[in-house]
Amino acid sequence: MSVSQEQVLAVLRNVQDPDLHKDIVTLGFVKDVKIAGSEVDFTIELTTPACPVKDQMKAEAEGLVSRLPGVTAARATMTADVKARGGFGRQAVPGIRNIIAVGAGKGGVGKSTTAVNLALALQKKGARVGLMDADVYGPNTPQMLGITDAPQVSENKHMIPPEAFGIKVISMGMLVPADQPIIWRGPMLHGAVQQFMRDVLWGELDYLVVDLPPGTGDVSLSMAQSVPVAGAVVVTTPQGVSVSDVRKAVAMFRQLNIPILGAVENMSYFMCGHCNERTEIFGHGGGARMAESMGIPLLGEVPIDTRVRSGGDEGTPIVAAFPESPAGQAFLDIAGRVAAEISKTNMRVLKVIQTA
Repeated sequence: MSVSQEQVLAVLRNVQDPDLHKDIVTLGFVKDVKIAGSEVDFTIELTTPACPVKDQMKAEAEGLVSRLPGVTAARATMTADVKARGGFGRQAVPGIRNIIAVGAGKGGVGKSTTAVNLALALQKKGARVGLMDADVYGPNTPQMLGITDAPQVSENKHMIPPEAFGIKVISMGMLVPADQPIIWRGPMLHGAVQQFMRDVLWGELDYLVVDLPPGTGDVSLSMAQSVPVAGAVVVTTPQGVSVSDVRKAVAMFRQLNIPILGAVENMSYFMCGHCNERTEIFGHGGGARMAESMGIPLLGEVPIDTRVRSGGDEGTPIVAAFPESPAGQAFLDIAGRVAAEISKTNMRVLKVIQTA
């Protein structure tokens, strides 16, 4: 008995995308169904290589097809086609499909650490990633990634971003001496943001992660007005003072019509390496309560780990050096959830465009 393509597609309709709430056939994810005797090969093309349920979806699809009468082997190839965020009056940056803003209402909550490790986690999951350090007054990204080289300049006067751990990076910290303060007003900040976006040879990127300065100032406004931002990740620590300030950041992004992808609670708890006792140094649950009250997802809780600090100081972030650690796994999980939220947001935008 030979199986047909129609039978294969019929059983694959039972595989649901948990974020988009439709089956993978209706979503158009199933491609290139090939039947050779009793063996079936097919491709599942997702909206992101960082899909958090990619492995489960592959196993479920192969299991369903392999149980069809006459099938002895079923093999699914997982690929991804990351959709670009629409412009909506803002000029998209060529080659960059999605811009992710990472912000906080205040400093000291680990915003830059989150931005760096989020970028690395997305890259580890198979995405093409860039990292733009827009924190002009405190450009720490080069040190956190161990970058000591300045950007090269192409023949057409564009900057070529250095690479570290597989991601492309640009920062004001690469262009000025480490001990030189940057004392700029709003128009100069706007110019720096524009130059980093449009005068850098980013190439083809699925995600450009942008580390914003603390607070709700000029850089965030400049970026929101000039480029289409796929969404914002807000970073907090558990205590009430931090949560209160992050609420202001959420309100700012909403006022700028930037979707909120979710909140990250950093320094969520400390796990003793000797006795495995969990200690909630800064309290616990502030990020979850804030996310629930503001109607945004809680993307994850990152524990305190001395290797996060030492890795940032020494240029080896924890996702690169210790991906299996609790903090490394937390960032990898957060990356999957961020990618899923972007896919959902972009799908909603596509529906609006199609029905307009």
